[in-house]
Amino acid sequence: MKRNSTTLRLAAVAAASALVLAACGSDDSGDDNNDESEAPAAAAKGDGTFTVGSLLPATGSLAFLGPPEFAGVDLAVADINAAGGVLGKDAVHVRGDSGDADNGIAPAETDKLLEKKSDVIVGAAASGVSLTVIDKIMSAGAVMFSPANTSTSFDEGDYAEPDNYFRTAPSDILQGAVLANLLLQDGRSNVAIMARQDAYGETLASEVSKNLENAGSAVAATVFYGEKAQSYDSQVSEIAGAGADSLVLIGFEETTTIIPQLVQAGAGPKDLPTYFVDGNTSDYSKDGTTSLPAGMLAGTKGTIPGADSGEEFKKRLATVDPNLKDYSYSAESYDAVIVSALAAIAAENDNGDAIAKEIPGVTKDGTECTTFEECAGLLAEGEDIDYNGISGPIELGETGSPTAASIGIYEYDAQNKISPVDYIAGEI
Repeated sequence: MKRNSTTLRLAAVAAASALVLAACGSDDSGDDNNDESEAPAAAAKGDGTFTVGSLLPATGSLAFLGPPEFAGVDLAVADINAAGGVLGKDAVHVRGDSGDADNGIAPAETDKLLEKKSDVIVGAAASGVSLTVIDKIMSAGAVMFSPANTSTSFDEGDYAEPDNYFRTAPSDILQGAVLANLLLQDGRSNVAIMARQDAYGETLASEVSKNLENAGSAVAATVFYGEKAQSYDSQVSEIAGAGADSLVLIGFEETTTIIPQLVQAGAGPKDLPTYFVDGNTSDYSKDGTTSLPAGMLAGTKGTIPGADSGEEFKKRLATVDPNLKDYSYSAESYDAVIVSALAAIAAENDNGDAIAKEIPGVTKDGTECTTFEECAGLLAEGEDIDYNGISGPIELGETGSPTAASIGIYEYDAQNKISPVDYIAGEI
């Protein structure tokens, strides 16, 4: 399998504006009004202990993402403490379960993390879940730093200005463009889309459709199903009768129910080339968290945000979770913690509001460094730093989202295991 990183070329997909997200907000500190009352208040002093709360899926439809994300946080905290901690003290990690939109446990779990004085909450994985707790976390003066949110909602509307929300995963503007480009490269000209009817599914379906249509390709059908759907019969029938030459399935764990139904309808991956996204590009082999009959997914492709984290990082993850089998968003979780810790050092304060002000700056425009120990050493010497992480360059913009990132393209073998075939770099 090829493991090189190439730069995305989207001339055949859409106008250049499809991959350029204008910066929201301004660096201007005012409008020529120098009244001192307009100056922002200084952040309160923290309690002296850098505390990371993880709001990640131990249960629910994205539970397969929990182990690698928790492992990424655990490894980052271990590396931080091995290098001397933050502001002279060991970092602390407290765990919470984000669950999913169905079980609705995230708000109560968030309260527990805040009660334990979390300065930074890493999570949630699902965009829909994050939207249920983002205001609670930010109003408490803590940082919310998601390793896996991809919805464009976090760069729009009420969240278009700088605040305490950040993410290491790129928005679906990039994943939608990469997936559309992959479909075009594979010669797909009449694509059907079946997606969850939630913030994640609707946004990604829209981005894929937009890029396909801008390139002159047709969308045969776009079919949505409810988050709590008990049956997919009508949606599967519509896909089977759409006359499409390929299918993009945007879902979570319900994929293990939908794919066999598509097979029965003559629209399975062997009949209709199928493409997954990060929410369902999991290990479906007999060794996976959930499985499908061997061979059912052979040749199916999928996209997952993130660069190639490398075998060395996977070996280090095994030191905190020797049973780890999936690595999705582990690097993004690791980097969210490292960036936050470096921001606390730059601020000389573990308070969430103070950390938030320094987070974008430690990811760009300074001396490049790649480990917590190296970067912390530079900060101690008074240097401005640019942390380049395991997940990629990061380069956080004013809205807290990456302005440059990579998307991995994966393919399933005859055992329903995935392997990367390429990494596409792009700017948002």
